[in-house]
Amino acid sequence: MASSPVSATSAGLAVAGATGLAVFGPLLGLSTAWIALGLGAGLLGLTLDAYQWQGLGGHLLAETLPGGRARLQRIACHEAGHLLVAQAEAMPVRRVLVGTKACLQAGLRSNGATEFELPESVRLSLEDLRRWSRVLQAGMAAETLVYGQARGGADDRALLGRLWGLSGHDVPTAQREQRRARREVDQQLRRERDQLEQLRDQLLTETAHG
Repeated sequence: MASSPVSATSAGLAVAGATGLAVFGPLLGLSTAWIALGLGAGLLGLTLDAYQWQGLGGHLLAETLPGGRARLQRIACHEAGHLLVAQAEAMPVRRVLVGTKACLQAGLRSNGATEFELPESVRLSLEDLRRWSRVLQAGMAAETLVYGQARGGADDRALLGRLWGLSGHDVPTAQREQRRARREVDQQLRRERDQLEQLRDQLLTETAHG
């Protein structure tokens, strides 16, 4: 069962808001009653974020505010990278989710997700490991190509590390093969940038009408 921790972002914002209200509220002429009400509302929001939205309420709100489309576009770019390379590798994709709302509705604690068919065995062949290395790094590569750096990808790196860890190959081999796969993906996405952006826009449109 997944836990519902308070996100560091939400907690940080709540603490900063509470501190600011306590320090500057009296200087602005706010009564202690209004300050207490504001602090209570902040704590209530943080609690709801933790238990109803699994700590992702801040992300959910950000996606609905002005500028939210740009945030979703970046997530869609990441997922489009996975999808484009998976198609080239003939790797089945179960579904692609863009945005916190779509992920929460699917029961996932994430801002975006591309779900693949799981391999039949945890001990993959070297060629399958290379395929997974390309597909799992494609989201980060797509973000880097379009935006200059990747914000997402921690789960991708963790899964890739587990696959190589279970493979029986030594660390230098795993690192060398992952670097090789990343170079190959970078080259592919540069060649197919138009397709990447078309796929990104398609995912974004599907999210808007979902």
